[in-house]
Amino acid sequence: MTEADALRERAYQDRMSLQEALELCDALPGVEIETMLGRWRGSEVSTHHPMDGMLEAFGWYGKEFIDRDHVHPLLFSDNHNQIFAIDPKRLPLSLVLKLPFPRNKLTRQLIIMTRFLLQTRQAKARVRMVEYRGKVSASMLYDNLPICDTFRLIDQDTLLGIMDFKGMEQPFFFKLHRDK
Repeated sequence: MTEADALRERAYQDRMSLQEALELCDALPGVEIETMLGRWRGSEVSTHHPMDGMLEAFGWYGKEFIDRDHVHPLLFSDNHNQIFAIDPKRLPLSLVLKLPFPRNKLTRQLIIMTRFLLQTRQAKARVRMVEYRGKVSASMLYDNLPICDTFRLIDQDTLLGIMDFKGMEQPFFFKLHRDK
């Protein structure tokens, strides 16, 4: 197996060590902003991060990049597969990172029940070209939180995402799969 084949195989895995995820991030090419446009379905990459399983438990759908200045950073789906955007500022992310949070069906129901308090129609992020770990790539900057999601290209329809949240000890990894 060539090094390129090994990299490609690792890129499609949903579990890896933090070191493997960082090596993958460093090996994959950057992404241009135009590639990001559209709606993307998200999935988590487990690296033994405190957030592992949290987004899935909440019913996270993904992200939508309308243009470089209008991004919905957190899309969720309800029990009827209706997709809605949440204002990240309304989620207690710092608290969730510090306390053990249940990762079960009740957690998703809590998000759905409080949907009208959390929901927004306004874009809450933007995308810019940013250097991360020595490579320039499309990165989503949250409007009201110290969070930057940087992306690497796995293939034209799959991206590796790296969430850098100020104060968080290690980055959180996820993937985006082109939806439409």
